[in-house]
Amino acid sequence: MRIDAHGHVFAKVSAEFPRQVNEVMPAEHEAPVSELLGHMEKNGIDRAVLVQAGGSAFEHHAYLRHALRAYPDRFRGIALIPPEVWASPEDYMDSMCDDTGIVGFRINTIGGPLDPFAPVDVRMFDAYPIWRHAAERDYVIWLYVGARDAHLIAYLTDVFPQVRVVLNHLGVCPGEGKFRWDEKGRPRIDTPSYNPAFHTTYRLCKYENLTVHLSGQYAFSREEYPYRDLAGWHKSLLNHFGASRLMWATDFPWIYEAPGYGALCNIIREMLPDLKDHEFDEIMGGTARRFLRFPG
Repeated sequence: MRIDAHGHVFAKVSAEFPRQVNEVMPAEHEAPVSELLGHMEKNGIDRAVLVQAGGSAFEHHAYLRHALRAYPDRFRGIALIPPEVWASPEDYMDSMCDDTGIVGFRINTIGGPLDPFAPVDVRMFDAYPIWRHAAERDYVIWLYVGARDAHLIAYLTDVFPQVRVVLNHLGVCPGEGKFRWDEKGRPRIDTPSYNPAFHTTYRLCKYENLTVHLSGQYAFSREEYPYRDLAGWHKSLLNHFGASRLMWATDFPWIYEAPGYGALCNIIREMLPDLKDHEFDEIMGGTARRFLRFPG
């Protein structure tokens, strides 16, 4: 089974499908699920994970929920949580996951002390109530935090070892002010060749409940596809986490134009040409099927 473990779909803004708008997702722009399915069919991809884009309010998730209802056997969903309910997120999380195909929540901050040597009480972290309820309800945490929060991940993973955690996009924790959109309307992260946060990511390999996406290469590389300057990074993640805790993803729709969906279906062979067949199968779908409990 081949599973694209991270990407986004959204509709044009309408009364049926409201969402936030910005310069790369204007009201008339769309990335419909039908387009994704076309790419998947052409490239032999069986399943995918749809991550909410276009706002965190409940009503902003209308198109995501529509896609999950329309294709319950093809997709799993990841929702967002509005900042105003983080302190008491339980009802929101439960209503979002109530027989919808949504299995977890993406968060981009942890909200603990910035000083890595400061005293730590995880109960005071902004994300603690979310993590606690994820532990109670077996929800997945989809994690894409900045470098300032990287050292805090281990504290919550220690306290809640039963919570399944997915580090997005190579486990990169972007530095402050390093995110922008490129001329193709794709996310761009200015990443130095050496970043202390990388060591934090590697140290997380001891947690069996934590996996990492092999995705988002276009956003970090200084080269064109196949982004060979990131090959060493991929090898290090493989050496630390093993194939059974790595998930391939394309980060659709940002990659439809460049380098193209089909090209990214081959990125793992480009980055890790010495993979054994069973390792390749794990990264390309086995890990996601098992970790996210896809049927089939």
